[in-house]
Amino acid sequence: MAESGEVTDGMEMQRPEGNAAEVRRADAEFFAQWTSYLAGQETVAIGQTLPPHSQDCVGCGPANPAGLGLQVVRTAEGVEAVHSFSDAHVGAPGIAHGGVVALAFDDLFGFVLYTVGALAVTRSITVEYQAPFRLHHPYTFRAQARERNGRRLLLHAEAWDNAGRMAGSASATFVVVGAGHFISGAERPHGEDG
Repeated sequence: MAESGEVTDGMEMQRPEGNAAEVRRADAEFFAQWTSYLAGQETVAIGQTLPPHSQDCVGCGPANPAGLGLQVVRTAEGVEAVHSFSDAHVGAPGIAHGGVVALAFDDLFGFVLYTVGALAVTRSITVEYQAPFRLHHPYTFRAQARERNGRRLLLHAEAWDNAGRMAGSASATFVVVGAGHFISGAERPHGEDG
């Protein structure tokens, strides 16, 4: 997420420093802006690169040095990202860790939310690995919403290597939530589960 006063994708973010109560209040306002911004992404042009979920998002945030840095584009069917896993993502020698591959799928599903215009959270995700995800090899990840039933969204994604072979797929259930879901977490002091 942006530093205090920085404009990010047309949205000014402010996170002043201060005592714990002021920081929690500022975080709540910050998250209110963030969730309103995400929920407002109902119309996304095909071919448009989508903004990251936040600057610090481990999946797509450009400010997170430990993250994947996914760059996702809107397609006619849903969303797409071409990504190569780096040495920072190694599991077995030369192969991306399965958990990092699952992270890529889960973050991609978060971008599908831009196409349905809803805030939602992951309820469950299942990943099927058809082949190892080799480091430094590009994979095309594609995801779309398959069904919406009330608050439940059923999502599907696939990843393909450059030779056109499927390397993996994922299915997920997301649950639509209101902005309060995120704001209430920002209002709690760190370490408080309440």
